Amino acid sequence: MTERDARRVVVTGMGILSPVGNTLDAAWEALLAGRSGTGPITRFDAEGFASRIAGEVHGFDPRDRLEPKEARRTDRFIQLAVAATQDALAHAELEITPENARRVGVLLGTALGGIETAERELRTLAERGPGRVSPFFIPMFLADMGSGYVSIVTGAKGPNFATLSACASAAHALGEAAEIIRRGEADVMLAGGAEAPITPGSVAGFCALGALSTRNDEPESASRPFDRTRDGFVIAEGAATLVLESLEHARSRGATILAELTGYGATGDACHIVQPDPEGAGAAEAMEIAIARAGLAPHDIGYVNAHGTSTPLNDRLETLALKRVFGEERVPPVSSTKALTGHLLGAAGAVEAVFTVLALARGVLPPTWHLRHPDPECDLDYVCDGPRNAEVRHAISNSLGFGGHNVSLVFSRYEG
Repeated sequence: MTERDARRVVVTGMGILSPVGNTLDAAWEALLAGRSGTGPITRFDAEGFASRIAGEVHGFDPRDRLEPKEARRTDRFIQLAVAATQDALAHAELEITPENARRVGVLLGTALGGIETAERELRTLAERGPGRVSPFFIPMFLADMGSGYVSIVTGAKGPNFATLSACASAAHALGEAAEIIRRGEADVMLAGGAEAPITPGSVAGFCALGALSTRNDEPESASRPFDRTRDGFVIAEGAATLVLESLEHARSRGATILAELTGYGATGDACHIVQPDPEGAGAAEAMEIAIARAGLAPHDIGYVNAHGTSTPLNDRLETLALKRVFGEERVPPVSSTKALTGHLLGAAGAVEAVFTVLALARGVLPPTWHLRHPDPECDLDYVCDGPRNAEVRHAISNSLGFGGHNVSLVFSRYEG
């Protein structure tokens, strides 16, 4: 084992619960077939809201993963985090034991944490008084409890915390988890993100910002990344966890290696609380850092899974950032899977990392669905003609968050 090999970080398992499917195969098949996961909100009565559509996770019962009492004492974002991590561990065929527990860590991102719990308990406080607030309010609400509860359920005793950087949270979690492994502080990290934001307060807040699509009569195609008619994102829930391991550890246990996480770049715009840098400079620099840390040049990247939110500003400025990195005529194929999933906020980076790894492993680029009206300012190859067979060796996944948080992850095909 060379010193270089000891610093390498690989992906050996993945789990996902998303609006387009609750298994890897189901979600991937929906992406390629164009089956949308967005529709009318059913988690609360959205009558009177400017946006009444969302990407919801269907067919999920937390009591299938947790004891009924524990299911009652955990917020939905925690429940989704637990389920995605259990599936990722099963996919990796990794057992956490007393012997290895301290070398396995957990790092899960979220933007809003237990907002469903917070809204419910604050209503209780207002309507029934402080004596009726649940004693589990705070632990159900805290954003670190996705990571904390996963460690309790799995027994992982290594580094354990949460990343909170709005829509870049899960991507930060993956990048920082890889750094923990590279520093030698863990052999395995369970990393990703979870979000359950389909609540009256959350949707009302994003509506007030003017961030959400109001195409309530076209819920399945309301998310239109890079399209001239895009009018905002479709809020969504879900979770994804990736099992990251040092290459040495993965080899020692004979794990199947799905991909390698070779580069991580993170920057801040220092510009505006919700608007990206008007020149795309911060996002461009994050990509440049990630590519350089992977030991690559821009021409080595064969695919970009874009942040691509379907908002007027993001899509135009991310396009500009890509041109800054690759050159006007040399940007590789780009797609946004948010066209079908909606925007999972703090979990988006993990879900899209899963899709990026699958694109590398299966040799297919998922399209940007619903792109029917070209925008002159979004003039790249967005893979809008259906799934595209492509043997790509290196790919980028971008995540950009309110507050000016930019994260780029480079995933590479594992080649020994």
